[in-house]
Amino acid sequence: MSVSSSPVKSASASPERGASKSAQKGQQTKAAIVEAALGLSTQIGLDGLSIGVLAEVMHMSKSGVFAHFGSREELQISVVREYHARFEEEVFFPALQQPRGLPRLHAMFDNWMNRTSVEIDSGCIYISGAVEFDDRPGPVRDALADSVRSWLAAMHRAVVQATEAGHFHRGTDAHQVVFEIHGLILALHYEARFLKTPGSIARAKTAFDGMVARYGSAATPASTASSVPPNPFSKPA
Repeated sequence: MSVSSSPVKSASASPERGASKSAQKGQQTKAAIVEAALGLSTQIGLDGLSIGVLAEVMHMSKSGVFAHFGSREELQISVVREYHARFEEEVFFPALQQPRGLPRLHAMFDNWMNRTSVEIDSGCIYISGAVEFDDRPGPVRDALADSVRSWLAAMHRAVVQATEAGHFHRGTDAHQVVFEIHGLILALHYEARFLKTPGSIARAKTAFDGMVARYGSAATPASTASSVPPNPFSKPA
């Protein structure tokens, strides 16, 4: 039997492959826009972002940028999500390599502090965004708040595990510990970025070590995790 002589279209010419290439190119363009927007937002804030500003930076038309996001609000939310993804990659996931309890909590704080020290020059979207959107309800504020809550909830779990492991004494209030750690990071950012206070990083480390020593004094393992009150850092129902 002879092979049919009817012409066979090459795979590269198929509509499916053409659509796939177009979709891939669109994703790459969107990722490049988000990258540029993330860099801008550390300088001019989330509120300063606009379709027009990004179009100028990317050398694109406004309609071209708009096609990828649909609105300024969606652009801002995309930036928040990308910032949070990078925060997890640099701060949270590496800390999971450490044993549960105090070693992991230490790693989470150290990674967070190291990132904050880098952001002394570029700025932190969580902090600047809170200033911009603290009294402005809406999807952008929700995206910012949800990102911060998810990180504080992870920190809360680490404190609870440290208590269960006996690294902190049984009566330790995990919410209070997280509050104090968060306060140290905010103070470090303010002192180092705004006041330019020398030695701020060393002071933050000293404060954290003092807090750990205080909560670890006369430490005894917690009986069960069932006595842990609800986590206030989780998203409200």
